[in-house]
Amino acid sequence: MRLPRTRPRSLAGQLFAMQVVLIAAVVAGCAVFAYVSGSSQAEQTAARQVRAAALAVADSPSVREAIRTPDPSAVLQPYAEQVRRDTGIAFITIMDTDRKRWTHPDTAQIGATFLGHTEEALAGATFTETYTGTLGPSIRVVTPVRDGEEIIGLVSAGITVDRVSSQVREQLGALALAAGGALALGGLGTYVINARLRRHTHGMNAAELSRLHDYHQATLHAVREGLLMLDGQRRIALINDAGRELLGLDPETEAVGRTVAELNLPAPLTGALLASEARVDELHLTAERVVVVNTRPVVGGERRGTVVTLRDHTELQALTGELDSERGFTQALRSQAHEAANRLHTVVSLIELGRVEEAVEFATAELELAQVLTDRVVGAVEEPVLAALLLGKAAQANERGVELELAEDSLIDDGALPPSLAQRDLVTILGNLIDNAVEAASEGSEGDTVEGAVPAQRTAPQGGAGRARVTVTALADDRDLLLRVSDTGAGIGPEEADEVFRRGWSTHGAGRGLGLALVRQAAHRNGGSVELDRAPEGGARFTVRLPLGDRTAPVRTKEVTA
Repeated sequence: MRLPRTRPRSLAGQLFAMQVVLIAAVVAGCAVFAYVSGSSQAEQTAARQVRAAALAVADSPSVREAIRTPDPSAVLQPYAEQVRRDTGIAFITIMDTDRKRWTHPDTAQIGATFLGHTEEALAGATFTETYTGTLGPSIRVVTPVRDGEEIIGLVSAGITVDRVSSQVREQLGALALAAGGALALGGLGTYVINARLRRHTHGMNAAELSRLHDYHQATLHAVREGLLMLDGQRRIALINDAGRELLGLDPETEAVGRTVAELNLPAPLTGALLASEARVDELHLTAERVVVVNTRPVVGGERRGTVVTLRDHTELQALTGELDSERGFTQALRSQAHEAANRLHTVVSLIELGRVEEAVEFATAELELAQVLTDRVVGAVEEPVLAALLLGKAAQANERGVELELAEDSLIDDGALPPSLAQRDLVTILGNLIDNAVEAASEGSEGDTVEGAVPAQRTAPQGGAGRARVTVTALADDRDLLLRVSDTGAGIGPEEADEVFRRGWSTHGAGRGLGLALVRQAAHRNGGSVELDRAPEGGARFTVRLPLGDRTAPVRTKEVTA
């Protein structure tokens, strides 16, 4: 039968046991030291006490006078006993130089020989010794009694070792009580501290905590979602690799301990990170990315910090833009198919009515009008992605009653753009600029067309004064790629020029205002710039310059004819 595997003691339990043993060892050591020190001090105190008593008796003139009498014991015995009782010592023995006792607490011992050493005292010195006499082991002092230079007797005063030990035992009882109190207090304090530690460690042992830390570190580096933890002072307490990448932080720079304000993030993103309330799926832009931000405050009696998660929305936003473009192309093609069917019916009806020349003239005019922009785009822009984008946007613009034209000085060869310049960024920049320009031009025209209807100016010459127009310039020279889009709309006032690239800026209400922010982001990501000024037609003109760097294809020059 297998015995159940016991779980190792928790870290708090291990620390509690270690601390109790440590406190017990410290208290026991202190008690032993106090006992030894107390015993030594008690012996020293007893020795000083009996020394003082012996010297006082030896120096007493009445003692010297009594020694000269025929019967010294008759005078010295009552005196010695009185001094003994007053000082609390065990005995005071006064004797002659031959060690014959004149005094003793036990009168039967008077006249007997003193048990102990007297050589040093007879030589004139006072000394201390521990010796076993008639009263048992005692600490005694022997000193001479002088009459001038002559030693006429000896005095020995002592205290028994048992009495000293009893005093030490009394002190030891108080010491043991203090040691027990210290041990109990230390144990209680240790229990309280370890109970709190147990709550914080959730009862896990050291191995479990170490394993949890290893999993924690591996998870932080493995997840592709950015994780950012801020403390109560809005300082970074933790950030993983994905968080650094999404916020555009230098991997070599230490971010932990820095405040959010020191990260130089865009103001809206900084505000979201510093907000005291939770944020859910907010879209924000950094210098190079579109990120979705979620924040949740950590509250435990007081605000302790904020947990922030970041998701990369750049690719999804680009795909969404491409999907919107494809949807626009589909709608434009559907509308054009419907319009082409109407024109075909018109041609067929003219032929059936016998008006063949008018049918040919009508069909030829329609073909020439549709072919002009196609020929211009194909001849000037050989970069297939940009050419396809311009033709698709032209169809969309036409459906809104806006004429999209390509400037005469436009010229981009096939292969003129370096591989480092992402085609997706080109689509983002030019597509959003054209969309905004078409929308501004259509709203600024006097006669907006209804989606799906044939514009009244369809047969008017291009560049007519009464039609809304968007002009696109696409030019690649030796150093830069220039993309310029201007419109005939109402333009952008100077007071809004600084806010136009901010995420959320729009004249069409909530949920809009991301296109121009993405344009600036894509331009900065490729080391370029975006400028806004007023177009000659009166509307807004956006100019994007992107550095091309080294290119493998030569740049041809465009001959402009008068």
